[in-house]
This record gives sequence, C-alpha cells and structure tokens, in this order.
Amino acid sequence: MKQHLTQLDLVRFLYKETSRAENAILREALDEDPLLKEEYEEIFEGYRLAPKAKFSPKPSTLQRILCYSEQTALNTMH
Repeated sequence: MKQHLTQLDLVRFLYKETSRAENAILREALDEDPLLKEEYEEIFEGYRLAPKAKFSPKPSTLQRILCYSEQTALNTMH
C-alpha cells in the first residue's frame, strides 16, 4: 500500500514530531521516491537557512516571573 505523504508529514519528521512507526514509513518513502526526497531536501534547506529563535528575556522580566511564582506558591501552601 502506497502511503500519501504531505508537506506537513515532512515538516513533522524534520522537527522529530513523528512516532517510530511514522519515522519508518517516512524513511522508506524518502528512500523510494526521488520527488519526495527532493521536496524534503528543499524543506530541510529552508529550515537550515532560517534564523534560529533566541530567547533572552530582560532580567527584570525574569525577576517578575520568579516573584509571581514565589507568591503563588506561598498562597497555595496556606
């Protein structure tokens, strides 16, 4: 049985959001279908070239989060 795979399947595979069973199906399909492999390589290239998100909140933001966490933890203890 030939599985119909979508771009979403390829993106999920790229981001490691697929199950082991799905991984096996996708790997086999990529090995057998040159057009699918080409599409995956294009998606991968876009992923590789896209800027990576960097999260570095201001220290004051972290402090507010910690204070809130401390206050709510104390409230639940009483």
